[in-house]
Parts: sequence; structure tokens; C-alpha cells
Amino acid sequence: MTAASALAPPTSIAKPHGTRAAWIMLASGWSANQFSALLGPYHSELGLTSSAVTGLFAVYVVGLIPALLIAGPLADRHGRRPVALAALGLNVLSTLMLMAGAVWGTALLLPGRFLTGISAGALLAAGSAWIKELSHSPRLSGLYVSAGFATGGLAAALIAQWAPEPMVTAYVPHVVLGVAAGLLALTAPETGRVRTKASTSDVEPNAEPTSATTDLSPDTEARSRFRRRVLPVAPWVFVAPTIGFVTLPGAIHAGLLFTGVATAVVPGVGLLTARRAVATPVPGLLTTAVGAAAAATAAASGSRVLAMAAAAVLGAGYGLSLAHGLTRTAALAPPHQLARWTAKFWTAAYLGMFTPYVLTLLGDAAPTCELLAAVAVLALVVAVVTRLRATGAPAAQVGRA
Repeated sequence: MTAASALAPPTSIAKPHGTRAAWIMLASGWSANQFSALLGPYHSELGLTSSAVTGLFAVYVVGLIPALLIAGPLADRHGRRPVALAALGLNVLSTLMLMAGAVWGTALLLPGRFLTGISAGALLAAGSAWIKELSHSPRLSGLYVSAGFATGGLAAALIAQWAPEPMVTAYVPHVVLGVAAGLLALTAPETGRVRTKASTSDVEPNAEPTSATTDLSPDTEARSRFRRRVLPVAPWVFVAPTIGFVTLPGAIHAGLLFTGVATAVVPGVGLLTARRAVATPVPGLLTTAVGAAAAATAAASGSRVLAMAAAAVLGAGYGLSLAHGLTRTAALAPPHQLARWTAKFWTAAYLGMFTPYVLTLLGDAAPTCELLAAVAVLALVVAVVTRLRATGAPAAQVGRA
């Protein structure tokens, strides 16, 4: 039996377990976007300023990034399953804190949103690696996260539109989903520690290094490609959707229902796109540029029809960029460091979540339509530079990048 075959669980067992475990990623995406749909009510009903509301949106990323960087190595060292399940518990707790914030005081909103980021980051790092190893699909976790983004925001918006106590009841579905996802994930086996044991059991303590053992060292060429081809493009994964369902509804002064539909359309289109997207960076960047240009036109005209069309195009850009990032990360990462490489990708990707906050800060310097046009130009520049770097690489590397 080869080392590779020993490390991989049987497909007939892995795929059902991977699907069951993937529901935790749906809960993670749901928790992120349910808050996005309530930005309007937090502003109008609780009296929070626009900068406070966008700050609460951004603090999610402040918690998420260190959690990604810590949880990735933890999952590689101690196993994916315990880290992912603990993160899911924190994810549900964060939603309960947001519910309490509407009843007992807005002071709970900041720590609740921060804890949402911490838990989501740990889920992305440990859960993405766990699900990839269970299902043999590097995109499965991203598809479930996207489904959570799409359904969480829409469900929260619909509940907030018609249900009593909207900033409490809108969060109830996530609590139910989180508990159900945890029960499903409990049936899935560990993969990380099994992988470590299988990879070291056949190596004698005093044996000379062989090709099988030296392969465990991170490949220098792969690391270089990851840093040059994946990480620079990763922030655009979330530049696109946050413009679509945070910046754009505010720019055209849309209501709660429009915002809820936008939070479903953007990741929903991304989900459909990511399923069959090619693992190259340029299509995602070009699509994001077109979407940002359409968003700029919609912001200038105030057209809701054009705004929704722009949101759909931005969703496609999100899906293309996400598929590229997850696929290339899984292909380049050494097996025993998959969680930490995945965490690095998600960390770079979530930097794009700061886009609405940056655009808000720059709002006094230029109109939103001009800022969105600048984003479109920047996406085009990055696409051209990325293409030129790929063209200038040796042919063998271009095929792998």
C-alpha cells in the first residue's frame, strides 16, 4: 500500500461523511450574512450611526483573521474535528449574544459580532481541511459557505420584514441550524490525526531520509506559487460580494427587502458559478471589474434593476475567484499542512471584507459611484498584472499556477 492510498479514506465512506460535515460550513456562512441583512434596522431602530454599523460589519473580520491563523496550525497538530466542532459551538454562542444585544443593550453587539468572526475563522480553517479530506473535493466547503451566505441573509431579511422583534427572531434559524449541523458533524470521523499516524507509521526512527519522508517538507516551488499566484488575488474573493450586498444597497438607498434579496443573489450566483469554474484567477478578476463598473453606474443612476444585475455579476466574480483560490490551495499545499495553508488563503480573502468600510471612510472625498469605478479599474489592473506574470513564467509552471 502506498503512502497516498494509506492517507486517503475510501471514497464510498468519505463522500457521505464529507457532506454531513459540510453543514457546519453552511452554518458559518449563515452566521456571517444574517447580520448583513439587518444593517438597516440597526441604523433605523437602534439609532446606530452609519460608521458604527459598517464598523460592526468589519469587526467580524478583525476576529476572523487571527482565528484563521491560530486554528489552522491547531487543526494540523491536534485534528480537524475537535477544532471545527468547538468553533461551531462558539458560532452558535455568538448568535445568542447578538440576540441579547437587541434586548439588553447594544454593548453586546460588538463582542457578539467579534465572536462570530473568531468562530467563523476557526470553522473555515479546520472545517475546510476536514471536509476536503472527507470528500476529496476542495470546493465542497466553499460551496456550502456560499449557500450559507445566500440563505442566511435572505432568511434574516424576510423574518425582519414581517416578524415581531426582528433583531431577535431573525437569528433563531441560525441557532437551530448550528445545533443540527453539530449533530450531523458528530457522525463524521477525524482525518488529520489519522493522516499523521499513517504518514509516520512506516518510517523507522533511525532510517535515512527517503523520497517518501522528504516529501513531507513543504515544497519550495509550491510555496512560491502560492504566495505569488493565490494570495495576491485572494482579497478579491470578498471585494465583489461585499460591494454587492453592503455598499450597493446603501448607495441606491434601497430598503430591507432589496438588501435581503441582494444578500441571496450575490452568493447564490457565486455558488452556481463556483461549481463549474476553472481554477484560473483572471476570469474572476475580469468579472469583478465588470460588476464594479455596473455597480458604479447603478449608484450614479439610482436604478434598482441595474443594481441587482450588478450584484449578480459581482456574485459570479466571487464564485470564480473562490473556486480558483480553494482549488489551487488544495493542489499546492503539503497534506500535513493543508489546514494552515487553507487558513492563509481565507485570511487573505477576508481582507476584502473591509471594502465597504474603506469606501465609507472615503465617502467624503468622492461619490460612491466614482469609488466603485476606481475599484473596477483596480480589478482590471490586477487581472492584467496577474496574466502577464503567468505568461512570463515557464510553460510548465503556467499550467500548474
